[in-house]
Amino acid sequence: MARNSRRIEATPEQIFAVLADGWLYPSWVVGASRIRGVDADWPAVRSEIHHSFGVWPVLIDDKTVILEWDPPRRAVLRAHGWPIGEAEVTIQVKRTGTGSLVRILEDAVAGPGRLIPSFVRRILLHYRNTETLQRLAYLAEGGAR
Repeated sequence: MARNSRRIEATPEQIFAVLADGWLYPSWVVGASRIRGVDADWPAVRSEIHHSFGVWPVLIDDKTVILEWDPPRRAVLRAHGWPIGEAEVTIQVKRTGTGSLVRILEDAVAGPGRLIPSFVRRILLHYRNTETLQRLAYLAEGGAR
């Protein structure tokens, strides 16, 4: 499992405001390229974001599902990206002074991605989520909603 953390100069509530806006998903999730739809009850548990990943003209349509939503502390998502597979992503947010410490824990849970040795998955996901946290910081610190 890959573990990344970053201090963000925004409150947990500001961070969760970004997470709660499904239309912002491709702005902070590396690999997501467009949103095709967001369930009206997002981010309720079992609600979905319908997204595509990849780069045009090779785009794959799939979805991400909310498994747990406990703002402003924790969110758990199941990101589908077939044919690669599925990943479980946990986002933990803790207030620290005027900002927050944000952790992302991610690992493949289904599909061919599970066949990649765990140490290789950790390295790849770590690099990806370093950028993901950078993008989330830009949005939260900049006041995106």
